[in-house]
Amino acid sequence: TATACSESPSRGKTPTITSQGSFQLSSNTFQNILRIPFRPLPLPSSGGSTLQFIQNICPLTPPLIGTVVPTWPTYVLVSPQHVSPGTQILPLSPADGTVAPPELTVSVLPVGSSSDRACKSLPSVSVDTLSPIKEGNPQKNTDSPPSKTERKIRPEAPECVKDYILHVKSCVRDVCCTMRGGMGMESHYVDVHLIQRKLLIKSGKNANKCLEKELVILSDSERKKAKLDRSQLFHSSDSRPKQSVALLGKAGVGKTTFIQRLCLDWASGSLPQFQFVFLLNFKILDLTQSNYSLKALLFDLSTSPRCEDSDSVFKHILSCPDEVLIIFDSFDHIKDFEGLLQSPAKSPTDTKYTIKQLFSGLFQKEILSGCTILISTRPKDVLNQVLRKIDSLLELGGFSPEDIELYTSKYFEDSSLQGSALKKIKSQSYIFSLCSNPLLCWTTCFLLEHQDSRGDGLPSTLTDLYLRVTSKHLQLAIPGNGSLSKKKQPDIPQLCKMAWEGFKNHNTHANPGSSTELLGCGLKSGILVSYETSERQENHFADLFTQNLLGALHLVQSKQMNEKMVVANCIVQQKKRKVQGESQDVVQRFVTGLVFQKAPDEGSILDSSINIKAKRKAVEAHLERMKPKDLVPARLLELFHCVYETNRAKFAKLLLKNLPGNLSFCGAQLCPSDVYVICHLLRQASAMKRTFSINLQDTCIPISGLKELVGLKCIKSFWAHTADTIGLWEVLHQSNDELNLKKAIEKFTLNPFKATQVYHIESLPGLVRIHREKKLPMSEFVSALDEGVPALQHLQRLEFELGVQNGPELFPKLIEVLPSLESLQHLDLEKNQIGDSGAEKLSGVLQFLACLKLLNLSQNFIGDAGVEKLAKALASIPSLQSLSLYGNVIADSGAEHLALVLPDMKFLQDLDVKFNKFTDIGATKLSAALKNCNGMKSLELWNDCIPYGVFEHLRLQDPRIRSL
Repeated sequence: TATACSESPSRGKTPTITSQGSFQLSSNTFQNILRIPFRPLPLPSSGGSTLQFIQNICPLTPPLIGTVVPTWPTYVLVSPQHVSPGTQILPLSPADGTVAPPELTVSVLPVGSSSDRACKSLPSVSVDTLSPIKEGNPQKNTDSPPSKTERKIRPEAPECVKDYILHVKSCVRDVCCTMRGGMGMESHYVDVHLIQRKLLIKSGKNANKCLEKELVILSDSERKKAKLDRSQLFHSSDSRPKQSVALLGKAGVGKTTFIQRLCLDWASGSLPQFQFVFLLNFKILDLTQSNYSLKALLFDLSTSPRCEDSDSVFKHILSCPDEVLIIFDSFDHIKDFEGLLQSPAKSPTDTKYTIKQLFSGLFQKEILSGCTILISTRPKDVLNQVLRKIDSLLELGGFSPEDIELYTSKYFEDSSLQGSALKKIKSQSYIFSLCSNPLLCWTTCFLLEHQDSRGDGLPSTLTDLYLRVTSKHLQLAIPGNGSLSKKKQPDIPQLCKMAWEGFKNHNTHANPGSSTELLGCGLKSGILVSYETSERQENHFADLFTQNLLGALHLVQSKQMNEKMVVANCIVQQKKRKVQGESQDVVQRFVTGLVFQKAPDEGSILDSSINIKAKRKAVEAHLERMKPKDLVPARLLELFHCVYETNRAKFAKLLLKNLPGNLSFCGAQLCPSDVYVICHLLRQASAMKRTFSINLQDTCIPISGLKELVGLKCIKSFWAHTADTIGLWEVLHQSNDELNLKKAIEKFTLNPFKATQVYHIESLPGLVRIHREKKLPMSEFVSALDEGVPALQHLQRLEFELGVQNGPELFPKLIEVLPSLESLQHLDLEKNQIGDSGAEKLSGVLQFLACLKLLNLSQNFIGDAGVEKLAKALASIPSLQSLSLYGNVIADSGAEHLALVLPDMKFLQDLDVKFNKFTDIGATKLSAALKNCNGMKSLELWNDCIPYGVFEHLRLQDPRIRSL
């Protein structure tokens, strides 16, 4: 027999199973309403689950219910056996304390079906997905799936696997304990912070059809909030695990050293979640051949030692993939990113693939699903293919001023040398700013360590710094510590040519066909480093700066490279072309610095006997032809660096003469050395009586750098992140620098204000509070604010372009700000979907915008209710000249409300209400109102709801009525 729930809501109607094998629910009122084909099934043995009725508030899929009663709840007879077709539903037999399967509570019928319409006609019901649990009922559902928090039981690792792990950890401790220059990792490593980066989905009226994703450029205050420690690298704030992590950082910031430190942590037991760590370096991987399996990738191409029983270890790896960490260092060395995630590897065993296919399979969880992947790369143009699928984006921050002091003290063990070295570094401000890059900090300390006893000062340019350091490296590599001018010197031109060939091919590989003596000298000097896997050993240039200096030296000194090639390859170009990344930027600086380098010292790799006058003249002519006003911010910044590297006053004056009055570095991420170069050159503008407005929005400029730039006499106004600007004011106030505080408040501008990102709006209410209260957040009355914030008082143009995704959410914050914008003339709110509620909020503040001339509310889903509220407020704006309500959902009632107030808007010249929903009735009312508006120049009101004949008649009556 089949039994029903004791509390079946069938209102006394008895379900029966007929002899014909059908299930029938009958009553006196309705007969045979629901009839389901039924084939008697073997009932469970004693003690098993019985058949039960479950009420469902939505219709079920057609395979389960053929006919649905449109006015009554739906019932289904559930068997404890497997239900097919479709995915298995767990638990199969609902009992006390179990959860109703989502398949039985969610409609999956096609939209527009009769069942869907019937469901929509039913009143909405709030349903608790948990079944009621009777108190004291000891019954448990043995079919429930295991708890999500319950850890999967692992097979115990065989002894050969345990031995291999111990062997790998031992090798890692031996290899990773030393940093460049022979310094110990434990004694000399300085921990730098990680910064959590975010992805930006572009939206708004200027967004492409396909959403473009990119990294959000954080302000200085946001970067401080987003700091993480190394121990938090794989920690997740939400329930989703971090299975793919990208470690971003510019050249020299220490990505490879950080990975060494991470591997050492694992070997020391600090990463217990991973049994295995495999490190692969893309510098030495052959991406073209299709003869690698996953096993070969992990055991033959990684830096792990050879495994004697790789089959057993690999089998264990496949059984616990979530305990495997695979690190891909130097990911930016992939030349061809097209199709990177296409054709992923599917089989983890014997099939042969390319390295790119194996990476794609790992990254997309086609093979070894559950493993964790860490990618280290430079941030420029290398993550476009994988950006959307990365779980966590982390940037490796550089050295802070405190880190520079700490590193210097660790480098020089002699306490007497520590103070002297730090004093010299701080005395040369440009070099101190370079030291925020850990590699350049090490380079500077190396130069100080090996300076002659005469105590020469530090160089003032990047070119001179690397000329001295590279020359010193080669000099120390010569037997007997001889001079480079002697016959013992290596073949420097050949070394430079090798560097240039690598630059052209976008790799760091040293030509294996070079002489053994040259390669040996390069390795001994530290200019080259050797990478070794179980398959082969390769030599590469140690860092980007050394390779690019040698490559630039080849361009400048080789007779094979004429002046046209120098200008074409390495100087900032006026026209747009494909950006070659950070390496291109550094070469440009070195070439410019080398052609204008003063006579080299004895022992320098720069050969003074080579005549480079023609090349110098060509570069000089190119710099003179440059038009800075036509350069995008990133290239303008590079031009500043190239001019600085010349170390010539005439080029600085020429640059300042040709600079536009409105300087923009918006979107160019500024590091301390960038800020120093900009300040250094702009200081000379005062003598030329030139002033500039500078846009520092989206540059993540540190507050210390912002303070330095804003303090320049030639800067008459600046625009920076609002939170950072407030932070600058607080720093100046705390230091009792009231004069510079007053100037910083007066120079700050927001006009024109274009809100395209969330943070553009989020910090505005805080600025308004400062304006109203005339004090900073953490202080009492500030005299410099006795007249408020001039930037708010003088703001005339505001464009709110957050789009449908963020616009409705952040619109209330804008409403909070608008009453303080007493000079606002242009308010553009197009495509933000504020709706009637947003229109009502806006109507409450329009009375404060006495100077408003243009209001754009196009495509905001505003209907009659919103227009009714707006119409009353619009009449209170005496200066309004242009109003756009294009592309909303205004019907006849809304058009009538507009028509009523139209004569009261004395200065209105243009009204655009095209593509709304009003008919000829609303159009006629607007046309009649237009007759009383002598100042109106145009009324655009065409839409598909107005009969063409009526529209033509209205247009003939008044030529100010327009269509498209």
